[in-house]
Amino acid sequence: MILFVSDMHFGRGDRATQRTSEADLIACLRAQEAEVEALYLVGDVFEHYIEYGTLMPKGFARFQGLLAAWTDRGVPVTYLAGNHDPWHQDYFAEELGVRVVMDALHEPLLGHHVYVTHGDGLPDGGALYRLLKPLLRHPVPVALYRTLLPGDWGLRLARWTSRRFGDGHADPRTVAALRRHAQHMLSTTDTTLVVMGHSHHPELQSGPKGVYVNTGSWHDNRTFAVLDEEGPRLLQWNEHCINVLHTMPAEVPTA
Repeated sequence: MILFVSDMHFGRGDRATQRTSEADLIACLRAQEAEVEALYLVGDVFEHYIEYGTLMPKGFARFQGLLAAWTDRGVPVTYLAGNHDPWHQDYFAEELGVRVVMDALHEPLLGHHVYVTHGDGLPDGGALYRLLKPLLRHPVPVALYRTLLPGDWGLRLARWTSRRFGDGHADPRTVAALRRHAQHMLSTTDTTLVVMGHSHHPELQSGPKGVYVNTGSWHDNRTFAVLDEEGPRLLQWNEHCINVLHTMPAEVPTA
């Protein structure tokens, strides 16, 4: 079983909300860990994340401890950066054993050619952010930000920006843009499964060329996706159990 989860936005909301979200995710992962072959964190794990040379944001140590325990046991964990958490250095890789990917990823998984990306900055998405994304991830402006702003100031500015420009609600334009991108990948490449987050709108759409799954937002709805021998499924954690929201029809092709 391969797990995909995104948009936890750890750091959003009051302390009790954050602790509950983290505890729920840990419980969900532990409930399935005997069957898990790999875990993909599909972006926006944190509401704001800026790692400095010898400093990283505090909090959510229990979740990070689980990641370290899984990688120590040989379970691969991949973290795809989102629009809220792109400023990684080496902490997750060296301390937790997590593979950090800054853009999209193509991988063969359980008979599928899988394309995974957070979903921000797509060609038919928002024009302003599409122009800003390369600048926000370029090493020169990122280094200047880290150098000119002390850690607390840099994180406060990131926190203010998150509150000012992102309310966390699903935008129909973003939902539609991600669907178009998924269909483009399925129709023009050998991809048979597209997995994205970012829209905060959980969905599973199947067609003659393959399947598009959006994990939705863990922070908002506790939704996530799995891929196993039955194919892709969209699931939801509900306290102590898992509800199936959508499964893949049997006729959808695999690689």
